[in-house]
Amino acid sequence: MIALAASAWYLPETSLAVSELPSLSDAERATCDALGIDRVPADDTLTAADLAARAGRRALATAGLDARDVDVVLTVEPRAPQTLVSSEATRLQEMLGAGRAMAFSVGGLGCASLTPALLAASGLLRADPDLANVLVLHGSKPATPGRYRHPVTVNGDSGGALLLGRSGPVRIRDILLETNGAYADLFHVEYRDEPFPRWREECTDQAAYSFRLAVETRNRLRSLVTRLLDRNGLAPADITCYLTQNLSTAAFRNWSEAIGAPISPVCPENLARYGHLGPNDVFFNLSSVCEKGQFTDGDRAVLLNISPAAAWSALLVTTGGGTDSAREL
Repeated sequence: MIALAASAWYLPETSLAVSELPSLSDAERATCDALGIDRVPADDTLTAADLAARAGRRALATAGLDARDVDVVLTVEPRAPQTLVSSEATRLQEMLGAGRAMAFSVGGLGCASLTPALLAASGLLRADPDLANVLVLHGSKPATPGRYRHPVTVNGDSGGALLLGRSGPVRIRDILLETNGAYADLFHVEYRDEPFPRWREECTDQAAYSFRLAVETRNRLRSLVTRLLDRNGLAPADITCYLTQNLSTAAFRNWSEAIGAPISPVCPENLARYGHLGPNDVFFNLSSVCEKGQFTDGDRAVLLNISPAAAWSALLVTTGGGTDSAREL
């Protein structure tokens, strides 16, 4: 079993009003204003590693662990690292003081990159009985200074840390992940010959994103949720809540229609306050539900992740000591 022993987040105290985003065309401004995002946390003095390390220290403090107790530092790689060739994973290992740990990174799936990190953590804990924990870290920084990805969302800054082990109050019972390489270059940033202030996320095919990928996402989510429930012997009524990443209010409506169930209201609340926090979104939303007392002993949640890379994932998460017939990882 893979379990969440502790989680923690770091969001900058400073924030940026979406209405103040610069350099948007009239069409971009109209779309941006309709996303359902009021502000995003933003601190340009902090790197992705800074954000991740601050969250990691909080998670270790919550668990009562010293950094020297960490067995694995597993980094979900940033979309735009500070430097090429150097290692973000071992950089974080050093920043935390986790000198005894094994450190490496995973990624390549954009917003859904947390899912392969969870699969890797599960495999490590199953394969090596000497490993007691895996600290999964991610610092979410937008790839471009503009923060807006047209026509998708607005990106905020955040650090996220999940301390995973074989026991804990929240159990990750099953994970499904699907990808489609046909959309690998749907969004990109040309950077080799451009100074950073001119970096811009571009959608290479608006019709493909707005129509073809949107239809495929609905079908994929419907299929993933059905398969996840069926292979765990569960019915829709057994699920306490559905949590997703935070992109836009329109996305929540589409995903809810696709799976035939409401998305937790925590998601649009966090969307308005923080915007899109990349791979940190879904577990940040889960922590918000727990804080509100809406995910308690024996409850089950389904966590959904979607990336225009394209990738789709569904996680079955349970809490407490209630009876649960779901399969274990």
